[in-house]
Amino acid sequence: MTNATTPSSAAGAGAVSSRDRLLDAAAKLFYEQGVHIGVDAVCRAAGVSKRSMYQLFDSKDDLVAASLLERTAPDYQGSLLPADDDRPPRARILHVFERFEDLERTHEFRGCPFVAAAVQVKAPEHPASVVARRQKDKLTAFFEQEAERGGANDPARLARQLTLVLDGASARSVVQAERLDCLAVETAGTLLDAAGIVDSPT
Repeated sequence: MTNATTPSSAAGAGAVSSRDRLLDAAAKLFYEQGVHIGVDAVCRAAGVSKRSMYQLFDSKDDLVAASLLERTAPDYQGSLLPADDDRPPRARILHVFERFEDLERTHEFRGCPFVAAAVQVKAPEHPASVVARRQKDKLTAFFEQEAERGGANDPARLARQLTLVLDGASARSVVQAERLDCLAVETAGTLLDAAGIVDSPT
């Protein structure tokens, strides 16, 4: 299997724009309608033929994974994670939950795209599941780094708990179809209180 994140050499340099259109369309449609939407619909939205798509990606599975990695991940993680700054760990961790609730208030919010994709494809070895897992691991690693800076007794466990809260908040928002109303921020704050991570920098 070729790497789904690079154009096939046989497709030539002129195929880059077609690949970009496919990734843009796939990221949008897979998030809005689910990863089981047909290739025909993605190709129509991208203005690219199925033949061209299969020259660029070995399979639809590869397209799903590439759209998550190259389009969804930079946008979603960039929206949640704080920029490098001198705020204390507690503020940097809570920033993620505050930004998440900001995203949740928008009408197009349909939950965490990585959780949604992994749940839909089900198989842990599916390329999309692999991408989703790695992206969630990156978020957990961020929490662990900040928790360690904040002096938590067990930064790794706290990081997993924070990730669990975020994923649970995402699922609740979608299933209940109602706003979280600061529930995620407050729950994360409770975990940070219990871990002794206060506002003052270390």
